[in-house]
Amino acid sequence: MNTTKLDKLKKPLYINVYDELLLQITKGIYPLNSQLPSEPDLARELGVSRATLRQALALLQDDGIVRNIRGKGNFVIDSFYKQEGVQLEKLSNPMHKCHISTFDRIDTHYRLDEDTEYTKQILKRDSSTVVAVERLYRNGNDLVAYAFTFMSMETVERLSLDLNNEKQLLDFLENQVYKDANHGEMEIKYTHTVNLADQNEKLIGQNECFILLESLYNHAEYPILHNKFYIPQQFSKIKLNIYK
Repeated sequence: MNTTKLDKLKKPLYINVYDELLLQITKGIYPLNSQLPSEPDLARELGVSRATLRQALALLQDDGIVRNIRGKGNFVIDSFYKQEGVQLEKLSNPMHKCHISTFDRIDTHYRLDEDTEYTKQILKRDSSTVVAVERLYRNGNDLVAYAFTFMSMETVERLSLDLNNEKQLLDFLENQVYKDANHGEMEIKYTHTVNLADQNEKLIGQNECFILLESLYNHAEYPILHNKFYIPQQFSKIKLNIYK
């Protein structure tokens, strides 16, 4: 290793700005859920250009300390205060592990579809009818996440789920199914398109979303259900624990 060369490297200015902002957040000058000053004001306060400030803010956003809400500004978020690892290898709802926002309300809607080649592939069985359920995760008036689920009608009947009981259905999808399942499969992708059932709905950041494709199993060869979780990039924190 060329230590002489390393010693001559200078810390970029935006890293110094990052460190200063992190220190102020840690000290409580900017507490949880508070809004940072506007970029022009913050740049003047720190004595740097807006370009340098934006580099520091981008790094704070990447590290899950600050969230930028378009048209509103930059906010200190609670993931900074929750440093535990996100263990996707353990069965539980990945939306609550990988989404940095909180949800005030989750709206649930369902419809009955005919079996298709696609549902046969993801559910690994033929079904008389397929139940398609969407969940809309809201923070205030904002739609900040979206999920879509496929289940066979045979599974719904076997589990005695009342599709018209929204509370029961939501609890099953959000919590109970992870207790019933003994293993799952997950694939993570990225998309620039989110097609919501209601075209009047607008998912914040929907042009840049991670998709978590999840199939949950008990002891059968076919899954209990198949989930598609859409998490906008600006709200995402996907972290895996890796061991040798």
